[in-house]
Amino acid sequence: MKIIPAIDLMDGQVVRLYKGDPNQKTVYSDDPVEIAKKWESNGADMLHIVDLDATLGLGSNISIIKKILEQVTIPVEVAGGLRDESLILDVIKICDRVVIGTLAFKDKALLKKLLLSLGPEKIVISVDHKDGEIVIHGWQDRIGIKLIDSIKEFLEIGFTEFLLTNVSRDGTLEGPDLEFLEQACNLENTNVIASGGISNVNDVKDVKGKNPYGVILGKALYENKISIEEAKRIA
Repeated sequence: MKIIPAIDLMDGQVVRLYKGDPNQKTVYSDDPVEIAKKWESNGADMLHIVDLDATLGLGSNISIIKKILEQVTIPVEVAGGLRDESLILDVIKICDRVVIGTLAFKDKALLKKLLLSLGPEKIVISVDHKDGEIVIHGWQDRIGIKLIDSIKEFLEIGFTEFLLTNVSRDGTLEGPDLEFLEQACNLENTNVIASGGISNVNDVKDVKGKNPYGVILGKALYENKISIEEAKRIA
């Protein structure tokens, strides 16, 4: 199981949101590059960088993301606001994987085109949900699609990499959503990254038991409730 710290960017700062609400923001650092280097030196397997400004249509942190990628050598996946082809193709040139959410549900034709040109290992489908129902546009909009049904559809198209976030748990330290994680991990040919709610070492053990590809560490890491080293020992 890969241990993957999240670096959420807003106004050039490293932040965490509570349940995805930009009005409930905690700032943890003014130096995202140093944070990235710190997580790499602590043993992270990969970094998960989210441009929250791009997600919410407020701007872009791409220049900072480029600086991070110049300074670290571990794999990096980039998420947030990747909703048009040219931007996705630009970003994939500098990182290892792109995370696509809203576009994946809005434009299946473009999604299939990207799959053909980039390959399934370069694209992570972000299946964000509120208790089993997909949400898009920075978690603001419900679209009436069930989580597991959506994953099955993406598998049929040819995708294998998924980021699974129960928005109701994200940034809450209330523990991971194991029920939907298990359902997703039990589908054939899925590499699922679990995200949201991790608060301590026991949560990481519980997630490990569902056999995901990786786990995102966010608020618990920034508030010293768990370390990368501890998570690695479990993984």
